[in-house]
Amino acid sequence: MKSALWVSALVLMASGPAFAATSSCERVKADISSRIINNGVPETGFTLSIVPNDQADQPDAQVVGHCANDTQKILYTRTSSGNYPVSGAGTQDATSSEPQ
Repeated sequence: MKSALWVSALVLMASGPAFAATSSCERVKADISSRIINNGVPETGFTLSIVPNDQADQPDAQVVGHCANDTQKILYTRTSSGNYPVSGAGTQDATSSEPQ
């Protein structure tokens, strides 16, 4: 009976760091999300994703944080909701498309 208790304790201790890393990443992501919203970006105007370091180079995404002992990155991506266009879509430049 004691050996089963020891095995259970070892399993819990081994899974602790992995759970803590996930928990830590979620806390960091929530903190970043709050800061973005407090800066006036609507909640529907962006997404945050937690990805492994080797997947952090994504188009239209910006690394805004890291977690899990710097093994994970938090990516910010604008969405088409709200007043924040994706990749400049919907913005106008100084040139006119009408003939002069």
